[in-house]
Amino acid sequence: MTTTSLVQELKTLRKGRGVHAGRIGDKIGPALAAACGITGADGAVAAKQKLVTRLTELVEQLPEDLHLAARVAFGLVSDVRHPLYQERVSWLAATIDRDARTVRRRVDDAVEQLAELAATTMRRDVGGWHTAELAVAVMLDQERPEVLERYQVVVNEDGVTSFDFAAAFPVHRRDVEAQLLYGGTLQDRGNLERPGFRLVPAEPLGRGEIHDFAIRYRLSHRDAMRPCVLHVPERPCDVFDLRVRFEHDRKRLVRAFDGVLRSEAEPTGTAQSVDRAGEIHLRFRRLLPGLLYGARWGSAAVCSARRAS
Repeated sequence: MTTTSLVQELKTLRKGRGVHAGRIGDKIGPALAAACGITGADGAVAAKQKLVTRLTELVEQLPEDLHLAARVAFGLVSDVRHPLYQERVSWLAATIDRDARTVRRRVDDAVEQLAELAATTMRRDVGGWHTAELAVAVMLDQERPEVLERYQVVVNEDGVTSFDFAAAFPVHRRDVEAQLLYGGTLQDRGNLERPGFRLVPAEPLGRGEIHDFAIRYRLSHRDAMRPCVLHVPERPCDVFDLRVRFEHDRKRLVRAFDGVLRSEAEPTGTAQSVDRAGEIHLRFRRLLPGLLYGARWGSAAVCSARRAS
């Protein structure tokens, strides 16, 4: 599966009625089928359902100005089901008061980004478990900073016996103590730059079960932690809740990153205000594996997505 092949197949898909075309299987190429988990055993209904689900979750990761353009182009807006792509383009141009050329350019931008997302991220339905919520609290207003991570995971298949995860912040393993607060037995996976662990619950878990565990990290000194919490989930995550408490420094420059592609060398993120108590609170939803979410602070709040992840 390559980005180039996905771009071509997405451009083919948007023609005519888009995802509502008859004989939809004929419009789904091999790259798009792989990205959506569509197999030869799937009938037309199952193939369409997988296609719409995957496209929808990818469109949600696009910049705000490309959301509507992508949804209209592929026929994902229930009230806009014109039989021709150009008719949908004309409808959107009139709706947002732009010319058709501008709309087509936005759609092309959206297709390029959708192809890259599809090629670099895992589907949400892949794997034996996923994270319902990860809550991270960072306390920097003490001599030895602490980080608390609370996980709630959902089991997607029977017989799950462990959960592999990594700390949501970069720190050398020798500079941090990790303590499991509850939820099973903790095993160290030995990653030096971003501590990694395996959580083993007391008993094997079955499909549909929910499991909670929490881990506390205590850093050896104030400078041990880099000025960021940048989480690149290995599995789908419904909610990532992040709180950072600074030393009552309301002038601190903070940037948030919501679904950044790691191929972006220096994403700027969005500016965040520190409240009167010296804290920030961010909440990210429907995270995709392989993308970057979180915050960076300090004098240079631009981050290198490759380096941070």
